[in-house]
Amino acid sequence: MDNNNTIRCGWVNNEPIYIEYHDNEWGNPQYNDRKLFELLNLEGAQAGLSWITILKKRENYRLAFDNFDPYKIAQYDENKITELLATAGIIRNRLKIQAVVTNAQAYIKICERYNSFSDYMWQFVNNTPIQNQWKTFSEVPTQTEISQIMAKTLKKDGFKFVGNTICYAFMQAVGMVNDHIIDCFCHKLHT
Repeated sequence: MDNNNTIRCGWVNNEPIYIEYHDNEWGNPQYNDRKLFELLNLEGAQAGLSWITILKKRENYRLAFDNFDPYKIAQYDENKITELLATAGIIRNRLKIQAVVTNAQAYIKICERYNSFSDYMWQFVNNTPIQNQWKTFSEVPTQTEISQIMAKTLKKDGFKFVGNTICYAFMQAVGMVNDHIIDCFCHKLHT
């Protein structure tokens, strides 16, 4: 809770960037193709780290990766990857950086097969956010059968760093599931 007694989900600490993210972004249904692509890759970058680490670096990622334009990223060569490995302000892990390039290439193929990347991603929840009714943060799962299906499908379609837990965190972030606890003021905003 903050000074005005606003109840939030248990994972939110008192850092303004976290409060802003929780209150205005996390769990809001997102349908913008590029935004979905960005969040999928940021969730992958987070693997093994805390989300706040990535959140604090998000603007650096946007600058480094051409504002997550998949058509530009798909053209990155070894020189660009080497440049990114030397870029301060992002996670300088070769596999994670290469994954963004690979994911951009997979994204383009998906957009050729589907109307949009959004249509492709939202198919996993039948285009309707799942409304959960968790009383405590400890009840919230880290993966589900749907996130497992999503992870397998994304991997089959060429995406990297898209495991079951990453996919569920992505689903939470983009509002495919409403995992705000029921006492959180945001829960009712997304029902």
